[in-house]
Amino acid sequence: MVMDKGMSTRQAQDFIEVGAPHTDIVKLGWATSLVTPKLEEKLQIYRDAQMPFYFGGTLFEAFLVRNQFDEYRRVLDRFKMEFAEISDGSIELPHEEKCKYIDILSKQVTVISEVGSKDDKKIIAPYRWIELIKAEIQAGSWKVIAEARESGNVGIYRETGEVRQGLIDEILTQVPQESIIWEAPIKAQQVWFIKLIGSNVNLGNIAPQEVIPLETIRLGLRGDTFNHFISI
Repeated sequence: MVMDKGMSTRQAQDFIEVGAPHTDIVKLGWATSLVTPKLEEKLQIYRDAQMPFYFGGTLFEAFLVRNQFDEYRRVLDRFKMEFAEISDGSIELPHEEKCKYIDILSKQVTVISEVGSKDDKKIIAPYRWIELIKAEIQAGSWKVIAEARESGNVGIYRETGEVRQGLIDEILTQVPQESIIWEAPIKAQQVWFIKLIGSNVNLGNIAPQEVIPLETIRLGLRGDTFNHFISI
C-alpha cells in the first residue's frame, strides 16, 4: 500500500510509470483528499491505470465525529469509491460500534480497517490487538492495517521506530499474515518484516519514491536482504 500524501496529477502519473507494477493499492493519506486540488482528475488517472485507491481513515473519523456518517457514504458514492478505510486512531469509538460501521460499509465497498492508536502514549496489550483484529475481520474487513502512522514510531513500533517484536509474534499466532497490512514506512522496518514473513508480506505507508527500492529488498537485490534468500 503506497501513501499518496497530496501528490499532483503529474506526480501521480510519474509514480504510476515506475511504481504501478509493484503496487497493490494507493491510500490518499488521512484526510488529504479533502484539500487536494484536481482530486477527481487524479482519481481518474489511477482508474485509467487500473490502480485501486481509497481515502485515509481519518476522513471517515472527521465525518463520524460530526455525526455525518450518511454524508460520508454519499462522498464515497460521489467519487465512485470501491474501497474505504474505517479507523479510530484519532477518536474514541466503542469497538462494537466500529464493527457496526464496518458491517454497514462492507455492503457498499470493500472495507480496510485499522487497529492501533496514533497516540504514542496509548499502548494496547497484545491480546487486545488480537481481539480487535479478529472482530474486525469477522465484521467484514478485507484487510486490517496495523497502525504505525507515516512516521513509523507508534502502534506496532516503539518511539525509536524499533519493531515491537513480541507483539508481532503474538498476533501471528492467532491471525493469518495475509489478513494484515503492516505499516512500515522506514527501510529497517520493511527489512524486518520481509525477513520474518517473506517477500510477499503486506506492507503499507510506503512512499511513492520508495516502491522500487522496496522491491529490490523483496527480491534480495539490496544489501539488507542480499544473503537472506541465498541457500548455502
